Order: sequence, then structure tokens, then C-alpha cells
Amino acid sequence: MARRDKIYMPMGTGGLLRYQEEEEMLTIKPEHVVAIVIAVIALEFLLKFVG
Repeated sequence: MARRDKIYMPMGTGGLLRYQEEEEMLTIKPEHVVAIVIAVIALEFLLKFVG
């Protein structure tokens, strides 16, 4: 029988970037995002019913 040559793929992330490794100027916690969204929704309700 003929011997099959195996193709080995490089072990890695498949071309995906890992953004956690980069230093960012602005970091926002998920809790802050939720608080901002709730504040915007509350502001919309306030403007709709009062204004």
C-alpha cells in the first residue's frame, strides 16, 4: 500500500486576533455599559411622558 502523506495544519487561532493583548486607551466595564443603557432608556421614557 502507498503511504499517505499527512498534512499538518499550524496550531493557532485560525487567523483571529486577540484584542485583549493590546493596550487600550479607554476601557469600559460591562457594568458601566448596562448602567448607561438603563440611563438612556430612563431618559427616553422621561422625555416621552414629560416633554
